[in-house]
Amino acid sequence: MNAKSPYTGKIKLFSDGADKKTIFEMNETPLISGITTNPSLLKKAGVTDYRAYSREILQTVTKKQISFEVLADEFDGMRKQALEIATWGKNVYVKIPVINSRGDSAASLIRELSQKGVQLNITAITTFEEVLDACQALKGGAPSYISIFAGRIADTGRDPMPLIHASCEARDAIDHGIEVLWASTREFYNIIQAEQAGCDIITAPPEVLKKLSGLNKGLRDLSLETVQIFIKDTKSAGFSL
Repeated sequence: MNAKSPYTGKIKLFSDGADKKTIFEMNETPLISGITTNPSLLKKAGVTDYRAYSREILQTVTKKQISFEVLADEFDGMRKQALEIATWGKNVYVKIPVINSRGDSAASLIRELSQKGVQLNITAITTFEEVLDACQALKGGAPSYISIFAGRIADTGRDPMPLIHASCEARDAIDHGIEVLWASTREFYNIIQAEQAGCDIITAPPEVLKKLSGLNKGLRDLSLETVQIFIKDTKSAGFSL
């Protein structure tokens, strides 16, 4: 029960967030290979000018891969925005949702952009049908990711692992240039799961990634540390019976 963590470090670690200070910290962290953002994270971070924010980030994040998402819901708007975002930097991947808010497939747009050389991150994937649509659309195109929202799947009480395994197999059968990305990470152990399943990348909140420092900590030490925290908090709170 006190064995070392099975984490090997083969999977690429991306930081998922929109807070500028944290992004810059992650950019300076050697173990972090890339950055992902999304409109919800941008809203949470208080971003009001998306273009200005992104360009400021890219003045510092110049080498690590970083994903910025289109904001439009209509495919014509997505196309226009994707072509602009792609000009922001050679390290930029444009996030395109696999479907729009009405459930219409973005496959045709994905194929068009990929064949034009736009690096894409196909996001919000939760079904194998969506995986196949995205992989077929990306086949033979620019470097790309398919982002499978494993955490959101797990939040429904379903095991995301069968989909992750099937997605990696589909990637291998269709185009090895497509990278499978585990998204909506909930806990550090998801990194182990993603790595063992064959994912190329996992993107996780900084608070999850910072747990890397605890790798291979002895479980007995973990018990001791936990009790010490409880005692410290008891004393600082002035609890008594």
